[in-house]
Amino acid sequence: MKRIFVGNLPSEATEATVQALFSQYGKVRSIELVSDIFSGRCRGFGFIGMEGHEARAAISALDGNLYCGKPLKVKFEEPAAKGGKRR
Repeated sequence: MKRIFVGNLPSEATEATVQALFSQYGKVRSIELVSDIFSGRCRGFGFIGMEGHEARAAISALDGNLYCGKPLKVKFEEPAAKGGKRR
């Protein structure tokens, strides 16, 4: 399973609406939208789990496309840097 980063989501986005968007390209195995701790609204990004070929299809179809008037940023999740400097 591949994890996809999706950014520039509108604050009214929900797991159900994002899942409906991505399920057009394959089975969504997992979904995790990052939400504000106080308001509970989407903070503008999240992560989707899909199989490799389905994930590539979703990325190529959705990256840069408008969703609720905002261009989506869709790409494979990049691993966190190890041993990075902390401030």
